[in-house]
Amino acid sequence: MRAVLSHIHLPSRRFRMALAAALLLSGVAVSCGRSIDEPDAVHVAKFDAQVNPVTARYIDRVIDEAERADAKAVVIEFDTPGGLVSSMEDIVQRIQSSKVPVIVWIAPSGAKAASAGTFITMSAHVAAMAPSTRIGAAHPVSATGGDIDGDLGRKVENDAAAYARSIAEERGRNQDWAEDAVRDSVSASASEAVELNIVDYIAQDLDSLLGQAEGRTVKLESQQVTITGLADAPRASNNMTFSEQLLLIISDPNIAYLLLSLGGLGLLIELFNPGVFFPGVFGTISLILAFFVLGTLPVNWAGVALILLAFALFAAEFIVAGFGALGVGGVISLIAGGLILTSSEQAEFRVSRWLVVGTALVCGAFLMMVITAIIRTRRMPAAMGTLAMVGNRAIARSDLAPDGFVFVEGERWKAVADEADSPIQRGEAVTITGVKGLTLSVKRRSAQAAEPEAPAEDVPPSGSAPPETSQPRWPPPVLE
Repeated sequence: MRAVLSHIHLPSRRFRMALAAALLLSGVAVSCGRSIDEPDAVHVAKFDAQVNPVTARYIDRVIDEAERADAKAVVIEFDTPGGLVSSMEDIVQRIQSSKVPVIVWIAPSGAKAASAGTFITMSAHVAAMAPSTRIGAAHPVSATGGDIDGDLGRKVENDAAAYARSIAEERGRNQDWAEDAVRDSVSASASEAVELNIVDYIAQDLDSLLGQAEGRTVKLESQQVTITGLADAPRASNNMTFSEQLLLIISDPNIAYLLLSLGGLGLLIELFNPGVFFPGVFGTISLILAFFVLGTLPVNWAGVALILLAFALFAAEFIVAGFGALGVGGVISLIAGGLILTSSEQAEFRVSRWLVVGTALVCGAFLMMVITAIIRTRRMPAAMGTLAMVGNRAIARSDLAPDGFVFVEGERWKAVADEADSPIQRGEAVTITGVKGLTLSVKRRSAQAAEPEAPAEDVPPSGSAPPETSQPRWPPPVLE
């Protein structure tokens, strides 16, 4: 074990300290969410993303801080294409249980509250829309963006329609339109929404929004409460913290695909090059983040399985003699997995095809480079330890009659010459024919050039007589 640990090169102390400092700073930056403690303020939050677990936690935090600070109201500036039903239900339940009035304002101009956003808007204590905005199209769809067929489709549709009617009934809004938004995907503009009693009024800006909310009576925890003091109340912006923005950014199908690919590649490098900690750690973190991102998306788990299968095939290519067949299968699996990872009709839920092809090509090129090196290694003659010396060329460093010493690959070895070739003069080239313990068996190389040795390197064996002064120290070179 000690020998194994001696080959593991740990990062330097300076590198470890720098890494620890970077992680500490990152933790401080992630956790530095600003808490609003000013009482009787209007808390303003901005929601312009998909409805997913990240945004659901954000709304929950905003309402929690408003309740702790005894705020006058919470204003959510709303713009969403929809999202996950589970996250939508979490937001609706949090709004309904809020101890402060929640005002959902579809803004700015051009914004929308589609699909799951329709439920959230209608659940607010006060609902308003900016000019040129729309609401509706709340028909439930499958994770792939298509209709849900059969009995399951009818169950989901009926459940969503009943949920929409219950929300509208709770807030005294148009229950029939809410059901039609689910069953027939109807939508309404701002003026139509006010006329149909879907929302309460149209507000051009925040001042108009708060001014029209003044004096309205809403239901909070089974009690009727009148909203007052909004005009003079201080306004506190409660936007997403750094950690929430980071999680929202990575909650993207392209990011999920990259994290899965990088995670698999990192673990693959760690598997075949153990002791290099960074690829394995990076790969593990990437996979954890990837599965978190997948939890916020309408994911097709068959695509995830194909991506993981791709890297399993890459690993098999290194282990068995596939000569590229398994690698090609891995590239195909990686492309197929990316294309169906979130095969939705909505562009925001699809992985970019350019990203899928590019990632597969990079992984394929890396794989071919490694396979080429493996094939080159497999074609080399197998040799291990001292047996690898058999057949090599050496130079006699003393007369071999038959014992003596030879010089091979920078090392001095004891050698015994074959009886047929004994004696062999010092300086002659010999061929190693065998190894027994620490003694080499050699024979004379016919018509081979003798290579001189530097005088400083010639150390006569213990007990041997010095060479005669009349004999030249080195024989002249012989041309082959």
